[in-house]
Amino acid sequence: MTGFLDQITGLRRKQKIAIQMAVDTVLIIASFAVAMLVRLESLDFAADPMVWVPLIAVIPATVYTLHVTGLYLTLVRYITGRVLVYVTKGVLVSAIVLGVVSQLLNAGVPRSVPFIYAACLLISVGGLRFVIRHFFLKPSRSARQPVIIYGAGEAGVMVANSMKSGAQYGAVAFLDDNPDLHGLTKAGLKVSSPDRVADLVAATGARTLLLALPSLTRRRRREIVQTMQDRTALEIKTIPGMSDLISGRAKISELRNVTPEDLLGRDPVAPIDRLMQRNITGKVVMVSGAGGSIGSELCRQILSLSPERLVLFEISEFALYQIQMELSEEAARIRADVDIVPILGSVQHPRRLEAAIKAWSVQTIYHAAAYKHVPLVEENVIEGIRNNVFGTLEIATAAQRQGVENFILISTDKAVRPTNVMGATKRTAELICQALAAQGGTTTFSMVRFGNVLGSSGSVIPRFRSQIEAGGPVTVTHRDVNRFFMTIPEASQLVIQAGAMARGGDVFVLDMGQPVKIIDLAISMVKLHGLQPYVIDAGDASGAEGDIAIAITGLRKGEKLYEELLIGNDPAPTQHPRIMTASERSLPMGRLMPVLDDLRRACERFDLPRIGEILHDLPLDFSPSNAELSDLLWTRAGQPVIEAEPTGGHLRIAREATA
Repeated sequence: MTGFLDQITGLRRKQKIAIQMAVDTVLIIASFAVAMLVRLESLDFAADPMVWVPLIAVIPATVYTLHVTGLYLTLVRYITGRVLVYVTKGVLVSAIVLGVVSQLLNAGVPRSVPFIYAACLLISVGGLRFVIRHFFLKPSRSARQPVIIYGAGEAGVMVANSMKSGAQYGAVAFLDDNPDLHGLTKAGLKVSSPDRVADLVAATGARTLLLALPSLTRRRRREIVQTMQDRTALEIKTIPGMSDLISGRAKISELRNVTPEDLLGRDPVAPIDRLMQRNITGKVVMVSGAGGSIGSELCRQILSLSPERLVLFEISEFALYQIQMELSEEAARIRADVDIVPILGSVQHPRRLEAAIKAWSVQTIYHAAAYKHVPLVEENVIEGIRNNVFGTLEIATAAQRQGVENFILISTDKAVRPTNVMGATKRTAELICQALAAQGGTTTFSMVRFGNVLGSSGSVIPRFRSQIEAGGPVTVTHRDVNRFFMTIPEASQLVIQAGAMARGGDVFVLDMGQPVKIIDLAISMVKLHGLQPYVIDAGDASGAEGDIAIAITGLRKGEKLYEELLIGNDPAPTQHPRIMTASERSLPMGRLMPVLDDLRRACERFDLPRIGEILHDLPLDFSPSNAELSDLLWTRAGQPVIEAEPTGGHLRIAREATA
């Protein structure tokens, strides 16, 4: 049978249509004969030529109608119940023609025969096509992965039907929370209670659970996933969200793995339109670090708010190329009349910064460029300070000199009582913006603090994902370490709205929700892949059982066990329920600049002890987890290996001879 079907599949389209018409002609004749036999209970009618004359008109009328309705243009292997509409139209025309012609010719056809004939023709023409579809699909069924679908609503039924014509997955059962649906059959599959998932897995051999609930809230999704993970080890997939389906960015048949972003992210609060638009719509906006995780999402949000021009300032050529191409394509898709300007440059270069701001008449700046990976900055202290502190000083003073209307610094929760250099540099950057704001002028300076964003560069989630795909182990620094998480789109929207509420010198903090234990996140990610995790101390796997190891490696340099809440001192509410303001200490520019000059000279001399003293003297509440600062270019095997002297504002570095 398979070989015959392969031969049919290989024919040209016109040949396939001719075969269908020929088969339907035979079915019309056979249906008429059966109808006469049922009505007369005898074959005596077959010898009367006049009985068969009406078919001369019936056959072409029926075939033509079926062709016009589109039946012959429908691929048999992909037909659905909708094909019965086409067949029914053809059958009605056929029965009417048969009845009318028979009476006009007095052909000896009883009046009840057209009704019996219609039923026979509907069953034969429609039924044959579903039988053939069954044989087309049957060869690939054994190779399909059995899938249990959670959600027997419209989306679930659509997915189940689409799987029938696919080769990768095959739906075997429905689960649904609605008890009224339990025991019913939809799309040929029985609907069961979620409590029976373990029994269904044993009966069907399913290894995948599909969430077919596009409008599900994140809270409910977390509950379902947790329940399913507790009851069985299934890989959990989902269909795209409702917003993606409506916008056309995704199709309901596109399955993907459930991600931590689906579970950890909160259900968004609708943005306040006037806040989103205030600093952006119709204005020239510049984003530093435009190719980074936060910077790129800020650019996407800004583009949708119809600025006059969007200036992308980025030091990485590849990152700048990627975000420019993405934004250009999106602008063309949504027909946005926005001038996108890609500028390569470093925030440490004041002349290029000022030239870019002046050339494009920038009105709003979002400063997202920063070194943010804590362990790397701990080992590259000098560059971390140059970029995060002095880079902020250069771009903020350039903005002030050029009369930029709004300057928003993207800060971090690690700036609150920092235990690492990265957090100390970001808090120092806040002091710079606070001092410039206190001077007055036309530029409104503000800062926005938030914690980890899901899926950002350097985030644990991409690292955990790659470790799981490599077979493990998944590395966690401590059993009790926890972090706050927020999705990148939500963080970016809140940054834009916070900046719009600024009056000058504001330190905004975002409500990050509840902290998440990193080890729980790692365990959940392993289970989402349908695997069983087990926790071990690094290097000790004795007695452990499972598929993927979660290894406890110990805290890294500068890493906190618990991140503090983003709120600083005396938080106050704002117009937005997830944005607050913190009252923070500051220094006037007259007192801050001498300290920054001292810090710059210490960086030029590579004087780490003096850098540490300065950071302690600033109002940062700096309490480093390590007794002394270190730098890979300062220390090698515990010995100083370089000396540095300021020469024309640059460093002259000479390696110390080693024995």
